[in-house]
Amino acid sequence: MAATDTAEPVRPDEIKAIPVRHPGRWVAAAIVVFVGVALGKSIATNKRFQWAVVRHYFLSNQILHGILVTIELTVLAMVIGIVLGTVLAVMRLSPNPLVSSASWLYIWFFRGTPVLVQILFWYNIAALYPRLSLGIPFGPQFVHFSANTLIKTFVAGVLALGLNEGAYMAEIVRAGIISVEEGQTEAAQSLGMTRLQTMRRIVLPQAMRVIIPPTGNETISMLKTTSLVSVIALAPPELLGSVQEVYDRTYQVIPLLLVASIWYLIVTTVLTVGQYYLERYFGRGATRELPETPLQRFRRNLRLRTQYE
Repeated sequence: MAATDTAEPVRPDEIKAIPVRHPGRWVAAAIVVFVGVALGKSIATNKRFQWAVVRHYFLSNQILHGILVTIELTVLAMVIGIVLGTVLAVMRLSPNPLVSSASWLYIWFFRGTPVLVQILFWYNIAALYPRLSLGIPFGPQFVHFSANTLIKTFVAGVLALGLNEGAYMAEIVRAGIISVEEGQTEAAQSLGMTRLQTMRRIVLPQAMRVIIPPTGNETISMLKTTSLVSVIALAPPELLGSVQEVYDRTYQVIPLLLVASIWYLIVTTVLTVGQYYLERYFGRGATRELPETPLQRFRRNLRLRTQYE
């Protein structure tokens, strides 16, 4: 009995972890690869795409200038939309029913009519108001402008896109504001802050986590929506308008449309990356750790794959 008590315990064997196999995933991946290769081969070998023409015009001065005009339209329209949307959102949440109703009426009108109709409306504004003036309401007017001189095609496009975007941004900002707990506002008011100070220092900084993602989506959408301005013969033309001018001369419609599509994809990709890092920046404090960047995620997956192999 004593010998049994002094015997050393037997150490169990180490557990060997075997990763779970997922054959369905490999089958799905094989199908995706097959379809992707077949589609890529079809696009690369189909002579009707005229890739030589695409390469010829891809970096032409006319196309590059059209890209710059597209970016200008996007930036100006989004600046107008964000500023106007913030003001409208604050008005919509105002306890004053007249101010709140005015904001609701603006949002109702501009969200309820197509942006293409609004572009055409601003392009033909001189038919309603041939002359614009500044002065005292119902009193003397001091400065007079010709509508055709003041609102040219570029200004008409910016106004239409910016005013329309303001209605959508108002709802985005309003959603961000109401996502902040009311206790934050009550605490700020108890410290003696005014409603404007509370909104600027307490509410809006916290609401940015909710506002940034849809705003990024709206910016990407705006970049593509600028193509609608081509219907009013914008001078100088944006990207689609520049492409249309080229294929109106050369009749090479498909390759020129491919040039426009590729450039739209490039710029929207850059905006998507910028949106990701902007969301990551404003997401600080919401979680214990910041989300991984695409490069960090790729490195982690590579290390895991190496360990299993």
